[in-house]
Amino acid sequence: MMDHLKFINSDISYLQKLLAEGPKKILILTHRNPDGDAIGASLALLNLLKKLHHEVSVLVPNQFPDFLGWMPSVPEIIVYSRHKAKAIKLFSEAQIVFAIDFNDLSRIREFEEHLSPDKAYKVLIDHHPDPKKFADLTISNTEVSSTSELLYIFFKALNLDKYIDKDTASCIYVGIMTDTGCFSYNSSRADTFLEVADLFKYNVEKDKIYGLVYDNYSLNRMRLMGYCLDKKMKFLPEFHTAYISLDSSELKAYNFKNGDSEGFVNMPLSIEDVRFSAIFIENTEMIKISMRSKGNFAVNDFCAVHFNGGGHKNAAGGESYDSLQNTIEKFVNLLPKYKNELLKD
Repeated sequence: MMDHLKFINSDISYLQKLLAEGPKKILILTHRNPDGDAIGASLALLNLLKKLHHEVSVLVPNQFPDFLGWMPSVPEIIVYSRHKAKAIKLFSEAQIVFAIDFNDLSRIREFEEHLSPDKAYKVLIDHHPDPKKFADLTISNTEVSSTSELLYIFFKALNLDKYIDKDTASCIYVGIMTDTGCFSYNSSRADTFLEVADLFKYNVEKDKIYGLVYDNYSLNRMRLMGYCLDKKMKFLPEFHTAYISLDSSELKAYNFKNGDSEGFVNMPLSIEDVRFSAIFIENTEMIKISMRSKGNFAVNDFCAVHFNGGGHKNAAGGESYDSLQNTIEKFVNLLPKYKNELLKD
């Protein structure tokens, strides 16, 4: 099992020693706009570490999607944007900090300044490529489906799986399920399915979880989806590309909440011959960008080079601090440069 874990900067023995010494104050962090994998892995780690009698807190930069609000221990999550003083106190007291599901401190910029100088032992657990060297111990594997799967491997490698219960297993399952689009991508390893089968030993309610995540959206979200497909999706057949854009007035018209656009970027890929899909969403700080692709076109490289982002080969994100119109024009004007790559199977 250790073979599936890549340790950077250190080995695992010191962390094992810290966790075995006695109760520690532990802080779990995840990235801005946390998704199912980020929340699932964070809560799974929270639940398990509490069984080891540690004092554990989960801190997220901003609000997570409503469709994750049912998950075990969600009420314990502290949202930095709402509780800054409490968050700063947690940073000052933490003896161990787990960084979950991000590979760069820019993903947690709201509290990056509090993390960098602190004295806590820092552990990064993540499955994204090219993790930056900010942690004392980095646990990485880019081949796994999700950080939640990687966390499960980590639990088993340290013989901590005996502390897994239904709640912890359910959180891990949510992370794997959502980060693979219900096993439609990032899930070609046989071990992923073997690990999911293991989770079912803990009475994970697969069908119920699917309904709570994917059949639990607001009416406004459904109407926004229809509006995007009918009025806002642009198809560029010469580049096998389609994209959607939403400005702040459109978001307001549909009473947009964080998570309402979840999955929208994938929808254009259902169109025949579309191999590259993007969505651009305007908010008060920036243009949030998500990209997806089929085949060999690497959207993580595209995002990293042009839109301050990164991610996985076929699923990545970025951001722009230009206007929405200028950002879209930049995107469209880049496509001829990549035409040959987009034509490849």
